[in-house]
Amino acid sequence: METIEAIKQRRSIRKFKSDELSRETVEDILNAGRLAPSAKNRQPWSFVIVKGNIKDKIADMMIDYTLTHDEVPQRILLGAKSSVNSTAHIIKQAPILVLIFREKNDNWIIGDNLSIGACVENMCLRATELDIGSLWIRDIVYVAEDVAKMLNHQDLELNCALSLGIADESPSSRPRKNLQDIVEWYQDDE
Repeated sequence: METIEAIKQRRSIRKFKSDELSRETVEDILNAGRLAPSAKNRQPWSFVIVKGNIKDKIADMMIDYTLTHDEVPQRILLGAKSSVNSTAHIIKQAPILVLIFREKNDNWIIGDNLSIGACVENMCLRATELDIGSLWIRDIVYVAEDVAKMLNHQDLELNCALSLGIADESPSSRPRKNLQDIVEWYQDDE
């Protein structure tokens, strides 16, 4: 598959089959992430793969979060209440959850976050090439400190997560803005 085809075919998968993925397949996808460009070549990512009960426990932590934080208006305004619970159920369905950590370093927040974005996109594209479904998960941030503590990684910051598995849906592509609506060209004619 050509790169542009993987980009066009990539979808956020929210329904997964229960089929397991081989360790080799997961490592192939992780390797694509490892090869991503990063600011100053920091390669700020580290991956923790969780399956089974530990994965479900993380999802339950997210569900518990929605039950105990309903009264916080800011969370509701940000849409956390509406998405965290459904994301937790998606995590339970998928056989693999990749947790993406970065070292805690305020001087590198922007560069590291951009780099991790490139890393995760590489993994999503490689998963697409391998006919593996993926979902890039931001909602994990609401329980990031608790997850880091549970996994004995308090020295790291949980940035995001990626669910992987065999897709049990074929969603259509989501609308995209037209190129002419988002591009401006300037030229200096000296």
